[in-house]
Amino acid sequence: MKNEKTYELVLTALFTAIIVIMAFTPLGYIPLVVINATIIHIPVILGALFLGPKKGAFLGFVFGLTSFINNTVKAATASAFVFSPVLAYRFAGVSGIFKSLYICFVPRILVGVVPYFVWLLIRRIVKGENKAGKVIVDLIASVILFVSVRAFLMRLFPEALSAVVCTVIGLVVGVALMAALTVGGMKKASANIALSYAGLAGAFTNTLFVMSGIFILYKDAYAQAVGVAGDAVLDVILGVVAFNGVVEAVVAAIIVTGVGLALAKVKPLYHTDQGREAEDAALLAAKKI
Repeated sequence: MKNEKTYELVLTALFTAIIVIMAFTPLGYIPLVVINATIIHIPVILGALFLGPKKGAFLGFVFGLTSFINNTVKAATASAFVFSPVLAYRFAGVSGIFKSLYICFVPRILVGVVPYFVWLLIRRIVKGENKAGKVIVDLIASVILFVSVRAFLMRLFPEALSAVVCTVIGLVVGVALMAALTVGGMKKASANIALSYAGLAGAFTNTLFVMSGIFILYKDAYAQAVGVAGDAVLDVILGVVAFNGVVEAVVAAIIVTGVGLALAKVKPLYHTDQGREAEDAALLAAKKI
């Protein structure tokens, strides 16, 4: 027990160090021709899976803290105030402090919590006999891949490929994945697919909560900062979610799966008695699907 606690403490410190290094160096981004995909949230997701949601929430807080420091000290973009309570005070007074604290910290803390429970749910669905649940899991994965491929091609080849062609290619890739998952089955690959969904969930949690927070709390100020009309903010945000969010989620799914499978050979994923209780709750939820 003592060795286990020491091991978890060391692993927590390691993930914390990785987050800090990624946040303050270019290592936190992967260049993908038309986008620099953020991967700083990946150590937080892995921390949730191997150390549990409590330590995952702590790692998410560290992620939020690095974002706060970066946006306060560097303020590299005009919209940096949405992540910095210090800068937000100039735009919205005292209320801006609380708004930016929410956007900077809450989504990142949730990144360290949500993936763990998604992993439990998907693992149970895949291992169980719920055929409808498996079909839904397959379908979600295929749709996400379709949207990602379509958005990536449209951004990479805006003139060479029409929207129809990009849609067809994305649809073919999505259908191919659906067919592969259906024919090959997922029982033996339950760990793989559950890790992939955990990666997707973590990335989407960050994107959706941050962008929705910006729209709800800072619509007008954000519009002024990025130089668009107030009624165009929703389009900008949806564009970020549809492209950056989806691409980063797919990247997170790939990396979390690869690193997770490798790390699982050294340390099993977090699954204490409390974890089993949570898994049983996830199973009940899966049966209702």
